[in-house]
Amino acid sequence: MELSQRHHEYWRKNLVITAILLGIWFLVTFVEGWYARELNAVTFLGFPLGFYMSAQGSLAIYVAIIGFYAWYTGKLDKEYNVDEGDLG
Repeated sequence: MELSQRHHEYWRKNLVITAILLGIWFLVTFVEGWYARELNAVTFLGFPLGFYMSAQGSLAIYVAIIGFYAWYTGKLDKEYNVDEGDLG
């Protein structure tokens, strides 16, 4: 079965947003950890920024990434008529 042009557009948009969000995940996970000592020179809510990002900030960003991806793909599914509709 050959995919139509709309299927290709849908998957291209899905792959682009996935790549962007994985880039953000990589920055928050690995780059922040690599520069944690330098980030500790800055304070956030009374804590060194490197410590805060490792303890709580990165987790909040992960949840935001998941929430944004769910919202965006839901919108994309409706735009391309591939949503599953109301399951409830």
